[in-house]
Amino acid sequence: MTEKKTWSDRFEGTLHPSIVQFNASIGFDIELIEYDLTGSIAHAKMLAHTGIISPEEGQQIVTGLEQIRSEYRDGKFNPGIDQEDVHFAVERRLTELLGDVGKKLHTARSRNDQVGTDIRLYLRDQIDQIRSLLREFQKVLLSKAEEHIETMIPGYTHLQRAQPISLAHHLMAYFHMAQRDWERLGEIRGRTNISPLGSGALAGTTFPIDRHYSAALLHFDKPYDNSLDGVSDRDFAIEFLGASSLIMVHLSRLSEEVILWASHEFSFITLTDRCATGSSIMPQKKNPDVPELIRGKTGRVFGHLQGLLTLMKGLPLAYNKDLQEDKEAIFDSVKTVKVCLEAATILLSEGLVFRTQRLMQAVAEDFSNATDVADYLATKGVPFREAYNLVGKVVKTSLASGKLLKDLTLEEWQELHPAFEADIYHAIAPQQVVSARNSYGGTGFEQVKYAIELGKTLLNSDRNKLKI
Repeated sequence: MTEKKTWSDRFEGTLHPSIVQFNASIGFDIELIEYDLTGSIAHAKMLAHTGIISPEEGQQIVTGLEQIRSEYRDGKFNPGIDQEDVHFAVERRLTELLGDVGKKLHTARSRNDQVGTDIRLYLRDQIDQIRSLLREFQKVLLSKAEEHIETMIPGYTHLQRAQPISLAHHLMAYFHMAQRDWERLGEIRGRTNISPLGSGALAGTTFPIDRHYSAALLHFDKPYDNSLDGVSDRDFAIEFLGASSLIMVHLSRLSEEVILWASHEFSFITLTDRCATGSSIMPQKKNPDVPELIRGKTGRVFGHLQGLLTLMKGLPLAYNKDLQEDKEAIFDSVKTVKVCLEAATILLSEGLVFRTQRLMQAVAEDFSNATDVADYLATKGVPFREAYNLVGKVVKTSLASGKLLKDLTLEEWQELHPAFEADIYHAIAPQQVVSARNSYGGTGFEQVKYAIELGKTLLNSDRNKLKI
């Protein structure tokens, strides 16, 4: 016979065994047990603080909850499907330890505000961990950038050669993406760090609780101002999944480039044995599994975001059982983002080597210096649009003759326009093409050095060590 539940005195019969399985969340919300214990300890202390239970009872409950924490960590507390969820499991074990005193823990609290408290404590902690991983990722990007300030790489638009750039400048673009991710998570942390504890099922409670006291014990910034909102709000979770999706977008874009760079067609990097695998049938292969997996895992995080948005769009106030479905999406996204950030950091630091000679060859074998010819003429007083059209014709005729711009003789240049002088060769040399772009935020080597120093300052500053 199925055991009666805590809420089941309202009912004469018992749940169908299959519905017990369908209804239970213990299989995944056990992830919250440490946070559930922490939230329950704060609630017990608040009950004793306000005189709702005696100080002695409060201390007994706190001691019992800490014992359950130790039992869980030692592998001695493993609630099964019969416990329904982690909250009932903890309460039942506490009652086994303390008897009637244990039953007082749930005074002035609903499972609705309890769940909301647990998920916020969990997510706050995970946000802090992800932000730390972002910092490690940024440190590696900075380190690699500093190694390759004067290494040049073709820059692309539409995946067509556009202009040569500093490899460090390219890497620093991802540094700034990660910085936005770090800042975005900090903002979301602030909206996550609000306590629903004491909201009750939806309407608050008749007991003289002190919500500010329990919020302070749990290091929340404040309690929710509206109890309905407190138990039903999942905006913070949606925002987190949105921020996680953007992190994965950035990692996936980098992964796509690494995959391209490692191909024979590009040959910009060599994959090390630390982050590559072989083929089961083709012995010559070295496969970019790490960036491919990051790129592939991006879709599951996107899916969780869409799933939670869909989950929330039709829910009336306040709590609904649908919200049980938020946890697996959050848990899986957290784990996916963390493992992908760690993998991407290792990939950059140990998994690839830039082929600098090949990169130098690449920036010298195309027409990506064409814009600099137009700029050269503009500095000689030729209107830019006229110069632009002239250079287009030069590229067309050079392609037809199988020449690059650097291969044209000075006589050929001057036949095109008398403004050309011998210094045209210096102006279109890849090193000069990159160095000349010295506008703020540009790829000029001096600008890149400045950007790297700003990046170091950003990571080392006390302001950015604080949680936003």
